[in-house]
Amino acid sequence: MIGNILINLIFGLIGFIFTLLVNLGNNLLMTSFIRSIMGFIIWFVLAFLLRWVLGSIVQQNLPPIASDFNHEVGDEELGSQLDISTPNEDEELINLLKPQPGLGSGKSEGFTPLQPPKLVSLKDPEELAKAVRHLKEE
Repeated sequence: MIGNILINLIFGLIGFIFTLLVNLGNNLLMTSFIRSIMGFIIWFVLAFLLRWVLGSIVQQNLPPIASDFNHEVGDEELGSQLDISTPNEDEELINLLKPQPGLGSGKSEGFTPLQPPKLVSLKDPEELAKAVRHLKEE
């Protein structure tokens, strides 16, 4: 963890004073004092949690300390390092963008629009009108 218990006490004291000043105008002295003690405890715990989180983040970012640099790679170290790099694929992308002659089918008929089949209703128009009138009455 980062720092020491003095940081927690300072944060707790700040919480105590802040809570006392806010509550003093609206409550009795004893009620303000009790709420200030609760504020001290809450701020003390929050400072402790903040120190713990920051300490764990800093601990993760530190490089591991190796005791022996000359030992061979054991089973526990296999796969512990990950090399994340992508190969250079610029040449392949350029080749994909260039038109390549001879790959076509030879016949170029041009553009032909899509001609979907027409939807035809086989129902009687009077029956459809009755259905619409029935739905409209609801």
